[in-house]
Amino acid sequence: MARKKKKAAKKATKKATKKATRRGKKAPAELIISKSRTKNSVGLRISSDFYAALDVAVREMIAGAEARAAANNRGTLRPHDL
Repeated sequence: MARKKKKAAKKATKKATKKATRRGKKAPAELIISKSRTKNSVGLRISSDFYAALDVAVREMIAGAEARAAANNRGTLRPHDL
């Protein structure tokens, strides 16, 4: 059953990407964060804009950690890079 859901989700993502490409738009970026896990960990309601903002914040944190690791001549991200 899980395979069917994954397959359907993958197909939907592919379809959305194709449509966006056809219209000359940039394909929608996939979220790094999990909406359901984020929702389950919070006791309040979450606006739809929050997920995108959280995703941007996480991407910025990862980019900063990558830069710090590269500056220290390391190819591995470590917790202290955050």
